[in-house]
Amino acid sequence: MLKTILSISGKPGLYKLISQGKNMLIVESISADKKRLPAYGNEKIISLADIAMYTDDAEVPLGEVLDSIKAKENGAVASIDPKKATSDDLRQYMTEILPDYDRDRVYVTDIKKLITWYNTLVTNGIDLFKSEESAEEASVEE
Repeated sequence: MLKTILSISGKPGLYKLISQGKNMLIVESISADKKRLPAYGNEKIISLADIAMYTDDAEVPLGEVLDSIKAKENGAVASIDPKKATSDDLRQYMTEILPDYDRDRVYVTDIKKLITWYNTLVTNGIDLFKSEESAEEASVEE
């Protein structure tokens, strides 16, 4: 599911991939307005499935981190407000969801963005964070 959810630099919020054109993507805002707009190749566009969080010994895919938040919050919106929380509060929250995150390479702004993205996704009914491929691999391994 996260493969079709995009972050576009310079544009606020998250977007869902709708279609691909020759030199652009057609995306739809995940927020309530559901506004569709073109995203061009010169913009920095990244799929949430391609993002990972640094830990002390590896990188953890964003889907797993979002699942950790979902488990902590029982599928509800995050209990911490990223705009009003202090840096220490945000770091403490991050320690609760990902205990071995790299404190030198994961900044407070990254934690704020993570919580904001989680809240946006949950508010708009998107709660399947792990990719289908990794879920299939796990079931094959069992």
